[in-house]
Amino acid sequence: MAPYMGGSAPAMARQICDGFHLVSVVSLKRLQTAEFDTLIFELEKKLRDARSEIIDVKDTQATQQRNRRILRIEGALRTIRGSLQTRRRKGGA
Repeated sequence: MAPYMGGSAPAMARQICDGFHLVSVVSLKRLQTAEFDTLIFELEKKLRDARSEIIDVKDTQATQQRNRRILRIEGALRTIRGSLQTRRRKGGA
């Protein structure tokens, strides 16, 4: 079974962005350090894409969707980095 939800890091990043997968410490237990790095890279790429998206100022619904997507990605990155830091502090891989 693949360690990523969805089969790959880009697929998991897409699911996180779309709100289909909520990242928690429990859902990250089966990932190794290299897999964390790959997922962080993919999420940062999605974050750059979301921030560079140009939306009309008057389109409040699109602005809200964009902001929610950015918040989901930033929250996932914060959880992943915290989990990775805790794992490194404990000395586990």
